[in-house]
Amino acid sequence: MARIAVIGAGVGAMAAAARLAVAGHRVTVYERSSTYGGTLGRFERDGFVFDTGPGLLRLPAVYRDLFVKTGKEPLESLVELAPVDPASRHLFADGTDVSLPNASRAGVMSALDAALGAGAGERWGAFLIRAREAWDRTRRPLLEEPLWPDWQVLAREPYPAPKQRRLLRPPRQAATLGEIAEWELGGGHLGALLKSYALEYGLDPGTAPASAAVLPYMEQTFGNWYVRGGMRELARAVYERCLARRVEFVFDAEVARVREKDGRAAGVELADGTAVEADHVVCGADPRGLERMLPGRELWGPDTVRPAATARPSRFTVLLALRGARPAAAAHRTVVHSPGATAEARAAFTGRHDEPPTVTVLRPDDPAVRSDDDHEAVTLTATVAPSGPVDWTDEALVQRYTERLIAAAALAVPDLRERMLWHEPRTPVHIAEATGAGGGSVPAPSLAGAGATLLHPSNTTGLPGLYLAGGWAHPGGGLAHAGMTGALVAGLIVEGDDFRGSQ
Repeated sequence: MARIAVIGAGVGAMAAAARLAVAGHRVTVYERSSTYGGTLGRFERDGFVFDTGPGLLRLPAVYRDLFVKTGKEPLESLVELAPVDPASRHLFADGTDVSLPNASRAGVMSALDAALGAGAGERWGAFLIRAREAWDRTRRPLLEEPLWPDWQVLAREPYPAPKQRRLLRPPRQAATLGEIAEWELGGGHLGALLKSYALEYGLDPGTAPASAAVLPYMEQTFGNWYVRGGMRELARAVYERCLARRVEFVFDAEVARVREKDGRAAGVELADGTAVEADHVVCGADPRGLERMLPGRELWGPDTVRPAATARPSRFTVLLALRGARPAAAAHRTVVHSPGATAEARAAFTGRHDEPPTVTVLRPDDPAVRSDDDHEAVTLTATVAPSGPVDWTDEALVQRYTERLIAAAALAVPDLRERMLWHEPRTPVHIAEATGAGGGSVPAPSLAGAGATLLHPSNTTGLPGLYLAGGWAHPGGGLAHAGMTGALVAGLIVEGDDFRGSQ
């Protein structure tokens, strides 16, 4: 039985803790804040309940597997998973309105034809076939296996972009998601639809590799799912599974240093000076913080993937308490597209928020998140530049941006302003406080292509006995990917060099 210290109580770190405890190890989690969950936070006021992080779950099989492997009670016995149908409603600046059904390719194609004209569905369907090929080529190395020493092979683009012949000019192939949107989908609303998937994950469609096509493929193949009571309930279920497996939690315990002995990780030291011995250390926080915890130690070799040097985009969220019942026909998720989507995407990387943002409006039909059936809880979210390039402590800026999100959401929620009881903005500063991530950045999933610049650091490090879990490690951000880090770290510790990946 090994002693294992886990830094951080995000869902990826807790997934690793539960799996390691089941394998017979003694696991203690040290969390700098007073609660668990990381990005899966919760805000409550006047009987209204809001998620402050992800509002939907994709690839629920990751968490089903976690609960199967760590106990007798399956995930669905502890939380209620509800498919979101339609998966999304899309509103464009010219008034075009299209609702896409959940996990139904034929239904999506039919809906696109009806809203955008004959042929739109067929064009999207052909794109999804190519996206599936990219998914099949990268699913295992990017989701189910550790990042192997030959990770450079993932620098190659797996998306099979068709060659497009041009008169008197060489043929061209799409290399970015933006080029797929323009060259293969013909731009317009169909192209804007594709670009919105990249923007949601904090990726610039103009530079995101063509392999980002796997993002809409995942959603439209495996569906969107909501956890009744809010996504925080998923974090609660994982936390309680850890407790049932005798994982210990120490809250308000910031790790100041990773201890090293005989060339390997040997425990942690807390900010109050408490020294903790351990045989393995799992870091579930932003790995850039390890430079502070291990001064002078080189953790990333010349041929390894290093943590991103610059902060990634973040999220700006507005929580709305509305008077009046939620209409039965209201979509759970509506995306209100920016009229200047290309400029808006650049803004998330430059900090110049001149264009109205693309706003995601979440309206869950869930009595647990509203004060009563005569009120409604609504969450608005947009991708923005992190704190640093933008001063999100500037109250005037926060008020202006809050107004932009509300103005966009008013297109999706009739009489929004008249119904509003109060609103609460949540900026990248709040995300930084909750997660410790620099600037409040939110990690994107790992993607192949683009010269391997969108990969995350391996779950192992240059210091034996020190491992990485959570959204900032391979295979990256998003609830499903973060959950997979738990399986990978546990496999590496339990099976060692014999571990070949999750099944």
